[in-house]
Amino acid sequence: MSHLGSSYTLKGLTLRNRIVMSPMCQYSVEAEDGAPNDWHFVHYVSRAVGGAGLILVEMTDVEPDGRISNRDLGLWSNEQIPAYRRIVDEAHKYGAKIGVQLAHAGRKALDAEPPVGPWNEPFDDQAKQPRTLSTEEVWALVDKFAQAASRAVQAGFDTIQLHGAHGYLIHQFHSPGINKRDDEFGRDPAKFGVEVIKAVKAVLPADMPLLMRLSAIEYAEYGYELEHMLEVARAYREAGVDMFDISTGGEGGPAVKGKPGNYPGYQVPYARAFKQALGVPVSAVGMLDDAELAEHVVASGDADLAVIGRAMLRNPYWAIDALRHLDGKADIPKAYERGYPGHR
Repeated sequence: MSHLGSSYTLKGLTLRNRIVMSPMCQYSVEAEDGAPNDWHFVHYVSRAVGGAGLILVEMTDVEPDGRISNRDLGLWSNEQIPAYRRIVDEAHKYGAKIGVQLAHAGRKALDAEPPVGPWNEPFDDQAKQPRTLSTEEVWALVDKFAQAASRAVQAGFDTIQLHGAHGYLIHQFHSPGINKRDDEFGRDPAKFGVEVIKAVKAVLPADMPLLMRLSAIEYAEYGYELEHMLEVARAYREAGVDMFDISTGGEGGPAVKGKPGNYPGYQVPYARAFKQALGVPVSAVGMLDDAELAEHVVASGDADLAVIGRAMLRNPYWAIDALRHLDGKADIPKAYERGYPGHR
């Protein structure tokens, strides 16, 4: 059996394989109330049918103005829980585990009037100017993350991922080039993320792992380097993160610090660096479209899980196809067996 096809256990979460569907916004026009609809149901359940070990539901926001756009998902109301539970229950029927990525877009919220952030500088020249959050408002947002996490547990999700990457709110706080506050949430760049982690952990079952996506480096002129993020991540680990999902960039501003070209596996070295420096499980993302590359990432120990994004948008059955390529076999739903000559 391939390493990619082997099971993986983290606390109380056991995956049938090491293939993760990356959280990717759907911008569905019918989602203005923040609740998933039939599009999301088909989208996520088809990847469960398609063999993914873990499905991560797209960036799901803790308040309406925390969304990137008003077509994105949220978990700010108990009324939204049943729509998520419907997806979770169906994904479980096909052997997949499913988590949700909780977030707040901060200054990158397109439709908020105005967006908010740790400071009042806009994301770029075309973005709205954000309003600086008061200290009291920051603490209120910590609580909103916890409330959303509690709803995710009620919906039956197997794990939760916090979005601390790509220039969204948690990232904005731990980026010295963005966060210029002089209160407790400015003097310590890890403070906001740590408080969110602790508040979320307090409402999770003891055996439910908490995941967190981070940008290992920034590419803007003001951007931080790897050592800064490793230090912040140490604080996040101590606060309760069980696995880091390592990406890069997304902070805004001109990319002047050697942003690499997009090539297969270009972010994997950063995942390896986090795993070696922090001694924690990590997942890797970044054009791992080829099954053999994804296998190498896991088999070499660079990462524990391979996160597949755009390739799984193109092909809901990427996991089945990858495991058939690597192992010569895969678990295929009976209704689809005729589509795979020589299936075993």
